[in-house]
Amino acid sequence: MKLNTNSNTYIIIYSTIMVVIVAFLLAFVSQTLKPMQDANVALDTEKQILNSLNLRGLSDEEAHATYEKIVAFDETQNVYVCTLENGDVKYVLPLKGQGMWGGISCFLAIDSDKNTVYGAYFNHESETAGLGAEIKDNADWQAKFQGKKIFADGDDSKIALSVVKAVNNETTVDAVTGATVTSTAVSKMLQDQLAKYMDFLKN
Repeated sequence: MKLNTNSNTYIIIYSTIMVVIVAFLLAFVSQTLKPMQDANVALDTEKQILNSLNLRGLSDEEAHATYEKIVAFDETQNVYVCTLENGDVKYVLPLKGQGMWGGISCFLAIDSDKNTVYGAYFNHESETAGLGAEIKDNADWQAKFQGKKIFADGDDSKIALSVVKAVNNETTVDAVTGATVTSTAVSKMLQDQLAKYMDFLKN
């Protein structure tokens, strides 16, 4: 019996078989690549943490080796405890917020006094190139956080570290030019997320 390739039954059966085959192939490829994808994500996180410690420009191999050597994660505090080669201890706090078009994040490294910023690395899911994206792409802007204070002098009751346009003092960083919304989002992230670490910072 000759198949009627123009019949609705044939088309439905053929389409169903093709969908199942394609779905199987996609699932197989996804599972095959997942270990590699997970490793790449982990390495990227390690490099971001090292960037916050002002250890930038390392190759993948150097970055992983350095991370394994100096970084330990404290699950109780949700803090990365980092012992530099000179013996200095730094703490890296992971922060997350919402930018103009998507999520933003930061790894903020602080000195052992738990008040002075040692370094910072910002990332984003989708911000405007040349404007909001500068929080990730502009290392010079990130460097402005170095030496800033989380608390204003003599007042550890509230977070003072913020991003403010045309203001630059011990607790503020000048906003990214032309990216007011993203800069405001970064400031809100710092205020909200650091407040969750208040017990750790004051201990």
